[in-house]
Amino acid sequence: MRKTIGAVAAVAALAVAVGGCGSTKDTAGGGGGGGGEGGKVGATVPLLTSPFWQAYNNYVPQMAKESGLDALPTVNADNNTQKQITDINNLLNQGVKGLVVTPIDSAAIVAGLNQAERKGVPVVSVDVAPESGKVAMVVRADNKAYGTKACDVLGEKAKTGKVIQIMGDLSSINGRDRSEAFRDCMKDKYPGITVLEIAAEWKAEKAASGLEGLLTANPDVKGIYMQAGGVYLAPTLQALQRKNLKFPVGDPKHIALVSNDGIPQELDAIRNGELDATVSQPADDYAKYGMYWLKKAMAGEKFKVGKTDHDSNVVETLPGILEDQLPAPVVTKDNVDDKALWGNSL
Repeated sequence: MRKTIGAVAAVAALAVAVGGCGSTKDTAGGGGGGGGEGGKVGATVPLLTSPFWQAYNNYVPQMAKESGLDALPTVNADNNTQKQITDINNLLNQGVKGLVVTPIDSAAIVAGLNQAERKGVPVVSVDVAPESGKVAMVVRADNKAYGTKACDVLGEKAKTGKVIQIMGDLSSINGRDRSEAFRDCMKDKYPGITVLEIAAEWKAEKAASGLEGLLTANPDVKGIYMQAGGVYLAPTLQALQRKNLKFPVGDPKHIALVSNDGIPQELDAIRNGELDATVSQPADDYAKYGMYWLKKAMAGEKFKVGKTDHDSNVVETLPGILEDQLPAPVVTKDNVDDKALWGNSL
């Protein structure tokens, strides 16, 4: 996955940028699926075992209603790619006029996007971009920035030595972007640091087992980057405790910890001196602007690159795929109590 923004009603029209500047507006030409002013829409979530996705799931019906859309109950794919494709087909058979999806696998989701295109149903992809296929818009924070921001926090704290990167699923563009950006940043800016990696696939058990092994072999680790605090924070703290390596922020023996998500549990961990920082991705704005762009797509609008009126930029990340890149602030003890953080609004 920010945000900062709380659950707010969908804003007025964006303006269309010319040559990559300017803003997007309702005058942007027509062309999407079927629907108009309102309509029945469907939404999928990749899993509900993460506090982040639980929060997003709760925001979806609220933001759909505020956008004037009638959302069916969200469908949980249980982190199963084939189930997600089947869920999309079932929603299409129920006559939805628009879809908001979060791909589990950036390549596999193309089959579901093709189903929607054949039926003339516009799709907005949230949090994860597809590798190809037709989507009206991708609503996503800059995941490369997640990796770079985490790198800067850990790099400044560690300076030299070893750090661990607990990666997400590399079949997802999010996992690849965060991993590559963190790795590249360390190589370019902190060449004295060695990066050790765990391919955890967004799974707590894989993070736990991988971390146990690395900490046993490398008790001198100075920092850990968790690409998903919602699933990795608890097993990381537990592993450090078991290895007698858990010390509070500020203690000379503290292993610096940085995560991504911005869930309440991470904010509490920062307050308690267990976590140094997190990059807060927008569970609320993912739902808000997912429905915002979907409503426009259902009305037949097309979009172009440029600045928006909600502190973000629409960019073309792959040929034909536009992405509304929402801001994602770094949260530390200095701003952890900011009421604008969505994790403080739950």
